[in-house]
Amino acid sequence: MSIQIFILSRLMKENTYPYKLKKQLSEPIPLDQLSGLTESKLYYHFDSLAKQGLIEPVEIIKEEHRPDKQVFQITAKGREELPKKIYKLFESAETISDMVIGLANLKYVDREKTLSILGKKLKDFTARWEQIMNFEKPIQQNKGNENLNKFLGGYFSSKADHTIYWLEETIKQIQEGKI
Repeated sequence: MSIQIFILSRLMKENTYPYKLKKQLSEPIPLDQLSGLTESKLYYHFDSLAKQGLIEPVEIIKEEHRPDKQVFQITAKGREELPKKIYKLFESAETISDMVIGLANLKYVDREKTLSILGKKLKDFTARWEQIMNFEKPIQQNKGNENLNKFLGGYFSSKADHTIYWLEETIKQIQEGKI
């Protein structure tokens, strides 16, 4: 979904073709390599978006001794679907890193709706974590597993604290208009 949001958001700015996007992603930082985005994946998502009617070809650039380049534009349906895809991304994201492409494209969504989604995510995560922490109290610990239990407890507690902190920070940054 992130790749499709990326493509649609780029097409909101200008018509383009897959190879150009791939090249833009690789310079100056190789974001394509860091994200595992191959040229074939990019072409696959362009094709998928076209089949959904969210983008359409508008031009074919022909160059001698080079493959033809099919230039795409976003459709009215694509403009309508982009915010929905971004909201869905926020709803399904498990970590802040899953939200990066959505955060980079907040200008295409209603900030209050985004804050509502993230607020619910924070509330649900916090409630789930508190419920898990309450299970720990009545459980009798096996003497042979004390170190493992302590290690895992520390790991999951730290991870939960980290998730809560960054969800709160993301909400704060959006509220303050910093992102």
